[in-house]
Formats: sequence, structure tokens, C-alpha cells
Amino acid sequence: MTIKVFGHKSPDTDSTGSPILWAWYLNEVKGETAEAVLLGEPSSEAAFMLERWNLPKPAIISDIEEDAPCVVVDTNNPAELPANINKADVQAIIDHHKLAGGLETKAPIDITIRPLACTATIMIDLMGEDAAKMPDWAKGAALTCILSDTLEFRSPTTTPHDRAVAEGLASDLGIDIAAYAADMFAAKSDVSAFSDAELLRMDSKEYTVDGTKFRVSVLETTAPGIVLDRKDSLAEAMKTVATEDGVDQVLLFVVDILNEEATLLVPNDLVKSVAEKSFGASIAGDTVVLPGVMSRKKQIIPNLKV
Repeated sequence: MTIKVFGHKSPDTDSTGSPILWAWYLNEVKGETAEAVLLGEPSSEAAFMLERWNLPKPAIISDIEEDAPCVVVDTNNPAELPANINKADVQAIIDHHKLAGGLETKAPIDITIRPLACTATIMIDLMGEDAAKMPDWAKGAALTCILSDTLEFRSPTTTPHDRAVAEGLASDLGIDIAAYAADMFAAKSDVSAFSDAELLRMDSKEYTVDGTKFRVSVLETTAPGIVLDRKDSLAEAMKTVATEDGVDQVLLFVVDILNEEATLLVPNDLVKSVAEKSFGASIAGDTVVLPGVMSRKKQIIPNLKV
């Protein structure tokens, strides 16, 4: 049977590119039959990556069949995976997030979770000498994933190893990192075609803090004003999204890539309290700027308090 390789729901660049990368490795190096798939529409930046490197968009699946072989990448959280995941035949997990727990497997499997900024970096390490066999499109996808997850090395999740791998890929491809990242971030920042609900779900993860369920949404952009101009309608959409998704509150952080800060929308007293307790912020309106906050994984989620 074909091994399906997929990342988390609301696929960002890493959860779009890394399945493609690992499916190539399984097919071309390991001699297995694998297919990259997605659990939703790719983000605008991920769509840029697919177009830039002439990659077909992977098929989108809503669930996984019982006993179907699969590899999970860029997450280990069942809440971000198909509902039937624990009945599938999960054969491996490759990730760079904290261990969430709750996944069940049919047999012992390979699990690689490393404190690096990007799943693609880990995959290149796992490939070893075989990474040199990657075609240019695979190197381009990997580079895009790393620059996305590190925000061109601005994110505090960035390690020297992520940077070294990215610089090596860029050198192989003859790509200027600054110019390429600028094109990526321009694509990431173009959110005009997305509804408010789509924006809130585009790059979001569900977390429970002391019994309160949050959908923590992050929009990384070089043009935060475009998103913040929609703050009133986004605040209204938060209510609908929270109800539909079965969470208590949506938190939206608009990350300004160039100024290295995040703006949190503050639509009600619950979010105001979260901002005050989590970040020591003083709230005087319906938004609050959080200087230096760039990473959901390292700076937002670990600090959330209610």
C-alpha cells in the first residue's frame, strides 16, 4: 500500500513542503511507495513554494483509512491530525514540537523529535549522505520551509544548524536568501483573497490551558496594517470560529516580521486577562503590541495563562 505522508491541519509551508520532501526520499532512496498529502488548503506562502518550484499541489484528504500506512510530520498532536489517526498504521513521526501525547501505534515505530526550527532540517539530517541526491525542486522546497519557520533566521526558534543547512541549500541553488525570503514574505502577506474565518484558521493550533480551550492563530506578515485594518470583522469572526471549532476563544497574533513584534487582538475581557497574565501587558484598547514576540512555539504557547 502507498504510504501517505502528511503534516498538520491548516498546512503552513513546513507542513506542505516536508511531506513532499519525505515522500521523495521514501520513493527515490528507500524504494518504497509514498505520496505526500495535505489535511487542508495550503497557506499563501506554501502555495508560492509550490508554484516557484513547479510542484503539483498534493491531494487534500479529510481522514485516513483504518490500517492505512502513514508517516506524520511537523506535529505529534492528535488534535491536529485526522480523526481516525489512531486506527491508521502510523509508521514514523518526524517533528520539532513538544510531545503532546495521545497517539497510538500498531507496533514500535521510528520517532524523531528534535529541538530545531524546522522539520525539513531534521529530514535532511536523517537522509545523511542521500540528501545530496535531492533534485533542485526538493532543495528549494526544503529551503523555503526553513526560511519560513525561522522567519529568515529572525525567530528565536532558529538554531545555528537550521541556518547552516539553509545557507548550504541556497548556495547549491545559487539563490540569494534575502531576496528569496522577501518574495516568500510578500506571498505570505497577501491575504486579500481570504475571508476572516479563513485567516483565523490559516496558521492555527488548538491548545488547552487550565481547562480553557484556545485556537491560537498566528499571521506572519511584512504588512501588518493590512490585517489590522480588518480587526473589527476579525473579532466578530472569532465568535463564529470558536463556536464551530469547539473552543472557548480564538487568539490572533499578527506577527510583524520586519519589526520583530506581535500585535494581539483584544476583543473581550478574557483575552485582556490572558494578555496581562501571560505577557505582563498593559491593555488600553482592542489591540496590544508585544515587542520581540515572534514564535508561537517558543514564546506564545509556553507563556499562556488564564
